[in-house]
Amino acid sequence: MPKDYSYEKRKYTIAAIATVVIVVYIIRLFSLQLMSDDYRKSADSNAFRKEIIYPSRGLIHDRNGKLLVYNEPSYNILVTMQDQRGVDTLDFCRTVGITKEEYIERMADIKDSKKHPGYSRNTPQLFMSQIPAREFSKFREKLFRFNGFSAEKRSVRRYAESIGAHFLGDVGEVNQTDIDSDSYYKSGDYIGKLGVERSYEKVLRGEKGMRIMLRDVHGRTQGHYQDGKYDTEAKPGRNLTLGIDLQTQLLAERLLENKLGAIVAIEPETGEVLCMASAPSYDPRTMVGRDRGKHHRILMQHPMRPLLNRAISGTYPPGSTFKMTQVLMGLQEGSIDPHVAFPCYHGFNYKGLHLGCHGHTTPTPLLSAIQTSCNAYFCWNLLRMFGNRPKYGNVQTAMTRWKDHLVRMGFGYKLGIDLPGERRGMIPNADYYDKAYKKSWNALTVISISIGQGEVTATPLQVANLCATIANRGFYYVPHMTRRVQGGRIDTTYTRPRHTMVDRRWYEYAVEGMRRAVLGGTCRGANLPDIEVCGKTGTAQNRGQDHSAFMGFAPMHKPKIALCVYIENGGFGADFAVPIGSLIIEQYLTGKLSEASRKKAELFQHRIIKYGNYAR
Repeated sequence: MPKDYSYEKRKYTIAAIATVVIVVYIIRLFSLQLMSDDYRKSADSNAFRKEIIYPSRGLIHDRNGKLLVYNEPSYNILVTMQDQRGVDTLDFCRTVGITKEEYIERMADIKDSKKHPGYSRNTPQLFMSQIPAREFSKFREKLFRFNGFSAEKRSVRRYAESIGAHFLGDVGEVNQTDIDSDSYYKSGDYIGKLGVERSYEKVLRGEKGMRIMLRDVHGRTQGHYQDGKYDTEAKPGRNLTLGIDLQTQLLAERLLENKLGAIVAIEPETGEVLCMASAPSYDPRTMVGRDRGKHHRILMQHPMRPLLNRAISGTYPPGSTFKMTQVLMGLQEGSIDPHVAFPCYHGFNYKGLHLGCHGHTTPTPLLSAIQTSCNAYFCWNLLRMFGNRPKYGNVQTAMTRWKDHLVRMGFGYKLGIDLPGERRGMIPNADYYDKAYKKSWNALTVISISIGQGEVTATPLQVANLCATIANRGFYYVPHMTRRVQGGRIDTTYTRPRHTMVDRRWYEYAVEGMRRAVLGGTCRGANLPDIEVCGKTGTAQNRGQDHSAFMGFAPMHKPKIALCVYIENGGFGADFAVPIGSLIIEQYLTGKLSEASRKKAELFQHRIIKYGNYAR
């Protein structure tokens, strides 16, 4: 091969390689300088220091304007590693009240890139948080001695009363999941963890502001960038007004002392929750500040589960309160008639099956059955409905109709209250029993569901909502905690009426029966002078002592309150739930308790129910 040809080939090869290298460099430079802002951010972090201005969190009031949750100033101590020079570590530790070992541990934690992916020596990092103003004053006096340390003003939540922990919730430091899901949050920020603090986080938190400070080549702050032209002010969070009545809530929590259970009261005409108490509870003021984590662990390990909001997360057999759903669907479906009576010989007896009942006159028509809570009557109703082959064809179709009625009444699914943690309860369907009994079952197989036992479970909220539906004669509003949002509106989910599949005329029978139950039936203990109370007891069977339940509303016409009281292992409905329910109704409607009622309240407040080795 001629030498000149070999030379020419190598020349073109070298030129091609050089061209490729140059093109790659040009593309990389274009990417770094125009397409990526990493270097700009690095330069900015050296030239500017961005100080976040945190907004004050929105306040929370009760329906009458009484303050429930407010803010109190607190401070965070920040450290910028680049600026640390000649700090007297021992003096610093004495000033902030920590040991040298804690100081070293905190510094190591800040530098841990796994825990703090965005760590930079040039930006302030959180060293200590939520320092009360009285403790911070000592540090502020010496701040000039501690190069690299600075402070930012924050706020901490305070509670006017030691009540409402389950629905108010609390505020805690964000975790990585919170940061990843919302760019608003940075490490060290706070977020609502539970209750309305969580549900209305974006309303309550407000909007952060920003100060952009100019730094010199030595990292020293020289003042506001362009005299603060690009600084922004923080916008405070919006206030919430809850539907809660403070005095009724205080009474409800007092009455649940030494017990397990829940009380839920609803305003029927709006769906606003008037009180929501769950026991055992805890003082929300213990979940504030640097000791929040410690107190949370203690509550998590408590055998009586005080963190559980039994009002919306506790699922129980509703017992005889459930009979009102059976009355209504039976009348609508034609399986019962208001004027037709059924026999009850101390219970339901049919084809060798016996389901007991307490003594009362027999045969029993509809209104008397509600008044005396006759088990046999409701068993006959289910038997006739599920056995109506000409109308439904088979038991599966009848069961589906039964379930559809209950779903429209608010059972079997979450109602959608504006609180996290709600559970749906259990309403069985035809597929459930087909699998359980290999398609060989009938009304007698599942007869216990007619009286709120068997597979049926519900939350106290769902039972209270049933009561509100009856009070409204056939419709309800989704129960909700918040009455007003400052500068905004309540979600339309909570302002649209939900109608059942039962005609209004049949509800009048249910109302009349519940009124009779209070005047001379199982709810006599709920009778109040000058107030027409309507109610229904429930004694839910349990492996140990039965649960005591009651639902009621008042007044009978133009009702203002509907409630459910559920006391675990409380025995008959009349033992605990009925008298407690009557006290709640009286307190809310009259604004106070009579002298006799105050004495009764003290009695039930101090009555203790034993739960194994615990008395709660």
